[in-house]
Amino acid sequence: MEHDVHIYTDGAAKGNPGNGGYGVVMEWVGKPYKKEFYEGFRRTTNNRMELLAVIVGLEKLKNPNTKVLVVSDSKYVVDSVVKKWVLGWEKKGFADRKNSDLWKRFLVVYRKHKVDFKWIKGHNNHVQNERCDELAVMASMQKQLSVDAFYEKEEAKLL
Repeated sequence: MEHDVHIYTDGAAKGNPGNGGYGVVMEWVGKPYKKEFYEGFRRTTNNRMELLAVIVGLEKLKNPNTKVLVVSDSKYVVDSVVKKWVLGWEKKGFADRKNSDLWKRFLVVYRKHKVDFKWIKGHNNHVQNERCDELAVMASMQKQLSVDAFYEKEEAKLL
């Protein structure tokens, strides 16, 4: 499938859990148009930020049925979608599944578009991935960090 847009994503968390952030770079194919997004959180995990980056990128698309290539260095995210694990989790009501709040949100926006995924090795001189990493790390170090309310609530249950 030829894609209309490429969405590059990365997530980071220092301490895992700890301060975290995501970075997104969106590039439209055949157009000199690019957008970047990032946000930091005070207590979260790397996997949550990796997944949230993909969600945010897809949610930024205005037109339904956009042909998208998501490029990520997260095996967790890419394998969960490409190997259809997330569909199995959904059938089981996400029972005992980490990050169920984000996976439910992902499926809503994922189903609005035609999405392919590509895994790339992180920290391997891939320009867009390196930029996403910079954005994610920068976001995680901001003075004003958002609250990952679902994660903090779930974590509190374990204490």
